[in-house]
Amino acid sequence: MPNSIEEARHLLATPQEIVIFSHRNPDGDAVGSSLGLLHYLRGRGHDVTILLPSNYPEFLGFLPEVEQIVIYDDQTEQAEARIASATLFFLLDFNSFDRVDKMADSMKDDARPRIMIDHHLDPQPIAAPIFSRPERSSTCEMVYEFIDELGDANRVNSTISDCLYAGILTDTGGFKYSTTPLLFRTAARLLEAGTDAYKVADHVWNNMSEKQLRLLGHCLANRMELLPEYRTGLIYLTKEDYEHFDIQRGDTEGVVNYILRMPEMMIAAFIHEQPTIVKLSLRSKGEMDVQQICKALFRGGGHRNAAGGASFAPLGSTINRFKKALPRYAEEIEASYHQFNNQ
Repeated sequence: MPNSIEEARHLLATPQEIVIFSHRNPDGDAVGSSLGLLHYLRGRGHDVTILLPSNYPEFLGFLPEVEQIVIYDDQTEQAEARIASATLFFLLDFNSFDRVDKMADSMKDDARPRIMIDHHLDPQPIAAPIFSRPERSSTCEMVYEFIDELGDANRVNSTISDCLYAGILTDTGGFKYSTTPLLFRTAARLLEAGTDAYKVADHVWNNMSEKQLRLLGHCLANRMELLPEYRTGLIYLTKEDYEHFDIQRGDTEGVVNYILRMPEMMIAAFIHEQPTIVKLSLRSKGEMDVQQICKALFRGGGHRNAAGGASFAPLGSTINRFKKALPRYAEEIEASYHQFNNQ
C-alpha cells in the first residue's frame, strides 16, 4: 500500500474536481463510504460529487448530505456534465465497470486518473492506484484506513464517522460477519471521532414500515422453503408479489437473513423475479463459501458469506437450478456446519 498511498497523496495534493462512483442498487457500504470520503475530501478543499447509477434505500436518508447524491438514471445530463468536468475519479465498493452500467461508458477509454477502494474479490485493472483488500469487512473500513494512511485520521469528525460506521454496520450485519480485531479498533476510533452508535443503529435497523412488516410476514409464511438435508432455506418473490405489495428498492433488505436464525441452517437464498431478470442473493454461516455458487451458476460473485447473481431463466427454472446444485456442495455444507458449531 505505501507506493499506492504516495500516488494518491500526489493526486490529492492540489484541489481537484472529483467524482465518486459507486455501484447500482447501492447498499449501506456503497453510500456510507461515498459520503464519508466526500466529507473528508471537501475538508481538504476539493470539489466533490457522488454519482450512483440508481437510487439508495430510504433508510439511509439520515446520513449527512445524502440528498446531494446525483442519481444517473434520474439526472443523466447533470451526471454526464460532472463526469465531463472531473479531473479525478474514485471508484468505491466495486471493481469492474459492469457494476455501474451506462455510467461507465465515457470512462473506459478515458486517461484521467482513477483511484479504486474496494473489498471484493478479483479486481479488474480499471483504476490506478488500486486499494483492494478482500479481507476487510467493508469499503467503509477501507476508506477510514485510506484516510489514516494519508495521515489525516485527525480530520475524521462525527459527520465522516457516522457515514463510515453506518456502512460497516450494514455490511457486517451488525458486527456478525467479516469481523477482525482491526475492524473493532476502527469502530472504536469512529466512536472516538463522535459517532453516536445508538443513533446510527436505530436508523439502520428500526426503519421498517407497516408494508415492509406485512411483506416480511408473507415471505416467511408463504414464500419460504426449507431443504433440511442440505441445511439450506430459500425465500422467493414473484412479479405478482412485487405488484401486490408495491415493493420498492430496500423493502426486501435483510429478508434472506431470517433463514439463518435457525441454528441448523447454513445457507439462505433469496430469489426474486424482476421484469427482465431473476436475481439471487445468498448468505451463509462460518466457512461455507456461497460466492463459489454464485460464480459457478449465476454469473455472480461477492464474498464468502454474502454473494449474489442473476439468471435470465424463469423464476421456477432458476429455483430448480439452485436446488439441483446443492448435492454437489453437500459435503462442504455438512463440514462447515460441524466446524461452525464446534468452535
